[in-house]
Amino acid sequence: MKEFEITCPLTREPRAKEIEAKAGGLQAVLVKRSIDARKEPVWRYRYEAYAPGEYQPYRLCEYQDVRNAENVIVVGAGPAGMFAALKLLMLGLKPVVLERGKDVHARKFDMARLSQTGMVNPESNYCYGEGGAGAFSDGKLYTRSSKRGDIREVLQQLVNFGASKDILVDAHPHIGSDKLPGIVENIRKCVIAHGGEYHFESRVIVVEGEAGHFSVVCADGSSYSGKAVILATGHSARDVYEMLAKRGGALEAKGFALGVRVEHPQEKINWSQYHGTWKPGVPAAEYSFVEQQDGRGVFSFCMCPGGILVPSSTEAGTVVLNGMSNSSRNGKFANAGVVVQIEPEDVPGDGPFRLMDWQHEVEKRMFEYCAQFNPANLMAAPAQRMEDFCLGKISKKMPETSYHPGVISAPLHELLPGIVADRLRKVFPRVKIRNYYTNAALLLGVESRTSSPVRIPRDPETLEYVSIPGIYPCGEGAGYSGGIVSSAIDGIRCAEAVVK
Repeated sequence: MKEFEITCPLTREPRAKEIEAKAGGLQAVLVKRSIDARKEPVWRYRYEAYAPGEYQPYRLCEYQDVRNAENVIVVGAGPAGMFAALKLLMLGLKPVVLERGKDVHARKFDMARLSQTGMVNPESNYCYGEGGAGAFSDGKLYTRSSKRGDIREVLQQLVNFGASKDILVDAHPHIGSDKLPGIVENIRKCVIAHGGEYHFESRVIVVEGEAGHFSVVCADGSSYSGKAVILATGHSARDVYEMLAKRGGALEAKGFALGVRVEHPQEKINWSQYHGTWKPGVPAAEYSFVEQQDGRGVFSFCMCPGGILVPSSTEAGTVVLNGMSNSSRNGKFANAGVVVQIEPEDVPGDGPFRLMDWQHEVEKRMFEYCAQFNPANLMAAPAQRMEDFCLGKISKKMPETSYHPGVISAPLHELLPGIVADRLRKVFPRVKIRNYYTNAALLLGVESRTSSPVRIPRDPETLEYVSIPGIYPCGEGAGYSGGIVSSAIDGIRCAEAVVK
């Protein structure tokens, strides 16, 4: 096997003759595609060339019929829960998936109501429901978790369930919020077709028993039993942490990140990243940066080219924002979280909930500020132009925004905790992206659901909860992943651990 690379303009793909000439008579397989915009922007295509019969395509294990197999309870139908369920099918165990929210299509009505009226359904919103928070946040699949498991297993299954094959080769793959619901639904149909179960609007309130036999009770009175429980509840399920604490289970405060959503006109990001050469048909430009300021990381997070901002609160009286993009990424605006790393020692106290309580207070503060000016608009977001924020000035006029509930001019430099605002004010002017620091950029508060501020400790070898063997804390909600792919990998690992 040999490797070779082809570069070509952003307006076309490599031609067959180019590939054949580089391959030298061998079978050429595309393994990576990326945009290199360090100088003149170009596509870079990396290939592997194999002798006849040498190349073996990647193959997934088959799903088994598990109708008569032992039950494993999977709490949560986000990426970790879905991929744990699929792995259990491969391993011959029956997944019984319990999801507190609604199915991926029904939850859209609750999200629409949230954006239009500000009314939060605490069981069905942008965080809770089939597919989890990632189902409506662009479907970014880039991860650095390659050492934790086989990324190919995750990506290939997504392709089998309806994602574009491009995700197998793109350097920064994404699916799009318009495509993900169909893929999530296809995963559910596969699990059910092979004998697994899905139960929606089934919020777990009690887990009883021990390894080998657990009974799980839901808020509607229904109960389910299984040999093990995989807890894949996502980063906002405080009631699950409280349930474990009530039983005397161990919990730990965990670092997370908090900041703002930054929205620029997409054309400004295109101009900057493509050095003024962007044209229609070329992918919308992305950006990312990491800085160190006063001993803490300050970084961009969940960048959505051509995207929109959406309300992501899970309870009334709070304002939380997130971003999403459709697969075409053709919207007028680019948005990203820009956040500051918060460590347990940054927040006074010693309880496991202190960072989550601190996070909640910031979300309430955002709501309360806006409510005093427009109490009828329950999801209005406090906002400030970027230069004004750094100078400590109230913005007199607001630029256009994609955030449907609307914004209220606010002193975010005062509403944000000092350990966040001070670092952001120092970092924004020195971001090494041309024209990034501008009053054409709008900051909106608050981006606070970056990851869980609580960890459910587990044995590093068996992956079992240290307090209750047979329970497997999993994914973002347990504090062991961040993003769709890393969560899916952790779900796969926990399913394998159940068998071991």
